[in-house]
Formats: sequence, structure tokens, C-alpha cells
Amino acid sequence: MVTGEGRVTVLPLLHTWPDGYGVVAYTTTGHYGSTAVVGYVSVPDVPDLVLGDIAARHGPTRLYGSADGSRFAEACWLICVGWSGRSVPKPGTLELRCAAWSLAVDSSTDLVRTMYGHDALHTGRFELTDPTLMSRARAVLPDREHPSRTHG
Repeated sequence: MVTGEGRVTVLPLLHTWPDGYGVVAYTTTGHYGSTAVVGYVSVPDVPDLVLGDIAARHGPTRLYGSADGSRFAEACWLICVGWSGRSVPKPGTLELRCAAWSLAVDSSTDLVRTMYGHDALHTGRFELTDPTLMSRARAVLPDREHPSRTHG
């Protein structure tokens, strides 16, 4: 379990074309945010996301190269999802300036070089401590009947 408090970006993730959506959250921890945290937000009636598998399906080694099976490329792809979602937010992204959070860690990766300002990544199930904020995070999921609309 990793916990923290700080800036959190929550965004929808289209992981399986054309309508396989989930919700992910991005934040940082460690000295000056040296460790990225990318977690899936559990949403009722939506299967939990296996973030490493989703990243692998997107062929990240074409962009980031391979590091002898270390899952470096997959980690970089996931960090890029969070970092770019924060840097260029699309409509419906939830940006929280300061929120307490926890992550039930599924995987941790030490990167072979600094990527997007990070030296490591933790992934897993992400929760916001405040139930109201957690409801807002779940509402980021696009309406499954009308994917161009979001809840909330």
C-alpha cells in the first residue's frame, strides 16, 4: 500500500477500441515526485484494469525500446498516459489540486533511465480518501450508451 496527498489527475482511458473504457488516476510520490503513480479507479459494473497488460497491447517497445524484460516500455507508456493527460487535459478530465489518496500496489517498476521526470512507477487500484472526490472520479467514465458524453 502506498499513500500520499497532492495533485491528482483523473481521466478516462479508452483501452480497447471502440468502447472499452476505464478510469485512471495519475499522481506522484517520493522526493520531488520521483515516482509516478498510475492507478485504475474502480467503477461499479466495469472490470478492473490490468494496466501492465493494457500497456503491452499498445506495443510500447516501438517507442521506448526494450530493457531485457524489465517492463520498462510498458511503465513508460503508462506514465505517458498520466503525464500527457495532465499536461494536455481533454474535456471531462478531473484535476484535483490537493487530495489524499491510496494505491493498492499491483506492480512497481524501477526505470532504467528517467522518463517524464520519474525514476519509478507504481500501478494498482487507486482510491481517493474523500468519498465525494471518489464519486467525482468515477463520474469521469464516459456514458457507455453515449461515449461522447461523461457523467456528472
